Amino acid sequence: MAEIAIDPTLGPVVNRTAGEREVLESFLDFHRTVLLRKLHGLSDADAARRLVPSATTVAGLVKHLTEIERNWFHILLEPSPGETFPTTDEAALASFTLAEDDTVERLAADYQQVCARSREIVARFDLDHVVPHPQLGEVSVRWILVHMIEETARHVGHADILRELTDGTTGAL
Repeated sequence: MAEIAIDPTLGPVVNRTAGEREVLESFLDFHRTVLLRKLHGLSDADAARRLVPSATTVAGLVKHLTEIERNWFHILLEPSPGETFPTTDEAALASFTLAEDDTVERLAADYQQVCARSREIVARFDLDHVVPHPQLGEVSVRWILVHMIEETARHVGHADILRELTDGTTGAL
């Protein structure tokens, strides 16, 4: 059988026989990277342009996932005094809402910074570590990682469609 060349930038492929934590983290990092690739090359106006009936935009998806990273890793695993996990519909809608200073460059930088901090935080906890959650009771770090893979991948799919509608760019990466 011929050997297949593997792109070493594809963490999930490189880690196909790795341990559970490495597999989970590589899938999450892969989807984080693809999200930024969907944003890359868009003007601020195109990234914020509404192309579907909802208020969903590529820029809004990046802003939302930045908040989701903060919520699930920072607030649940390493909360600051007085910080609480948001549970309202208003908070969810606000996480997609763009401000005038939400440029492509700033949104990408904020997302990268938050993801780097998320990696630092989650690395300190075992997968079986359990924390309280205001709606679900308790969640494990393993569950948080799987949920974040699902959440990020779902929104990357949305970004993929919006990017295609914006300028015709397609592709998994």
